[in-house]
Amino acid sequence: MNQLRINNLVMLQFSVLKQDCNISHFITTRQGGVGKATYAGFNAGAYCGDSPEAVETNRMLFCDSMDIAPGDLFVPFQTHDDIILSLTESFVSLLPDEQQKLLNGVDALVTNVPGICIGVTTADCVPILLYDPEKKVVAAVHAGWRGTVKQILSKTVSFMVAEFQSDPASILAGIGPSIGLRSFEVGEEVVEEFLAAGLPVEQFGCRNEHTGKMHLDLCKANSIQLQDMGVPVCQIEMAGLCTFSEDELFFSARRLGIQSGRMLSAIQIRKNLR
Repeated sequence: MNQLRINNLVMLQFSVLKQDCNISHFITTRQGGVGKATYAGFNAGAYCGDSPEAVETNRMLFCDSMDIAPGDLFVPFQTHDDIILSLTESFVSLLPDEQQKLLNGVDALVTNVPGICIGVTTADCVPILLYDPEKKVVAAVHAGWRGTVKQILSKTVSFMVAEFQSDPASILAGIGPSIGLRSFEVGEEVVEEFLAAGLPVEQFGCRNEHTGKMHLDLCKANSIQLQDMGVPVCQIEMAGLCTFSEDELFFSARRLGIQSGRMLSAIQIRKNLR
């Protein structure tokens, strides 16, 4: 991943997405911003207990840095489910309250509307950004372990195929920072959910030889889903950064508690397409 600093905000970009001039994308870190305590400093999450004023200030800083109108940034209220929402021209024309109602309970956003920026917030869960350069469609996906079990990423690719005639072989994907294999110990009930869903736990999990506890690599699990859908492995970039262990860069709900900050992973189709 590439790291850059804009207006005191430290952000990350995927090489696989950065090469296309028709989109812009960014993953925030916790550096910069006005947050305090477990929200210090750049918390972009509006639903994690931080003061609304601090979140609004941080999002304004982000929008100013990225040259995005605040009203063009859309982030859902995520519920670890598999609901996907397409942001169309008709959605953009709705009043803010109506837009927010539609954004509630959504864990993946898809759009082909230039100029609007879609994103998801995470702190240990997996953020995935998708781009189809042929159909000019982008998606932002939130996949915690529950979303991974429900295969929200596979369903988002299927949604892009059905709604926008995307070819999975054309899709570029960036899998962002999340809790890593060494840090993500889970109980047997979680393992059972993956097995019940028919997911190949042996390909992305291993047991600690000392404790016998299962550890899962959610990034790899989602990469496997993309490959199974037909996205070439050479078009999938994994950040390889652990939110739990990289405490200076990232918030981690497992390390800091649920009442802590969130990173924002966002993507936008530029207005002036080439």
